[in-house]
Amino acid sequence: MIEEIILATSNNHKVEEMKKNLNGLEIKVTPMTSFCKYPQTEEDGKTLEKNAIKKAKDAAKFFNKWTLADDSGLEVDWLNGEPGVYSARYAGENCLYDNNKKLLLALKGVPFEKRTAKFRTVIAISSPNREIYLVEGKIYGIIALQSLGNNGFGYDPVFYVPEYKKTFAELSIDIKNSISHRAVALQKAKEIIKSL
Repeated sequence: MIEEIILATSNNHKVEEMKKNLNGLEIKVTPMTSFCKYPQTEEDGKTLEKNAIKKAKDAAKFFNKWTLADDSGLEVDWLNGEPGVYSARYAGENCLYDNNKKLLLALKGVPFEKRTAKFRTVIAISSPNREIYLVEGKIYGIIALQSLGNNGFGYDPVFYVPEYKKTFAELSIDIKNSISHRAVALQKAKEIIKSL
């Protein structure tokens, strides 16, 4: 039975979302940033799967504990799946909030109904000996014509969810955390963790 799992991310927004979705597990859930030292994994994989696996394995090796890592991407149909695996670096390194500006500019003049997209999250769970379990979560939506809302982070202000008629950033954190790509993947990960 797993007694503790390390969240292999230094993104505090992700940590909050992960902890909420893993709530109820009878194990200790510890962000790797709780430690003085932790691995800085270069996300150089060509797929979300490769990056998630690399991060999980690096952390498992470093801490010698069970770890959970994710990689997420926004895939816009009009842009042939871009920004995809490069979502966090779409506008360049350390330009998180410029990503939305670049995306809106890339879709300038594209009609609303043709701005279809999906958010994908791949989660890798690694054992201390680096055995990997993989799950995926998806949500489909449309890229809004402009940034809307103040909640969330990253692409949340431009990712419009037709069922709610709002962007992720306009939804309450609780609703977003129950329907998002990461939430779907985390619920699947939770079932795997329970079974181990």
